[in-house]
Amino acid sequence: MTYAYDDQNIFAKILRGDIPSTPVYESAHTIAFPDISPQKRHHILVIPKGPYRCYDHFVQAASDAEQLDFFRAVGAVAKLMGVSEAHGGNGYRLITNSGPDSLQEVPHFHVHLLGGELCGPLTAG
Repeated sequence: MTYAYDDQNIFAKILRGDIPSTPVYESAHTIAFPDISPQKRHHILVIPKGPYRCYDHFVQAASDAEQLDFFRAVGAVAKLMGVSEAHGGNGYRLITNSGPDSLQEVPHFHVHLLGGELCGPLTAG
């Protein structure tokens, strides 16, 4: 399947500098910043800098370097936020949505890292 990428989505605009953000982490291929509507004490969005619409698109089209950088960045952000069990935290939840059935709001692959408090049941319904 080919994925159409909308370069006018909010994350593309953040990556271009059209919309300001306050990164908590940045590497060669990844950037992380607080969600504008946090659901937990720590709610960070981790996004690749490349134009990938969803997880499937990312793992099919991103280079090995981009993928490794992204997944290492997720771990680095968990450590920075103090939620990584390996660094004294109580854990965290990662959420990514893909497509309309998941209610993906921004068509740019991203992971929500939630932690700092109990996350509750995995699904509500």
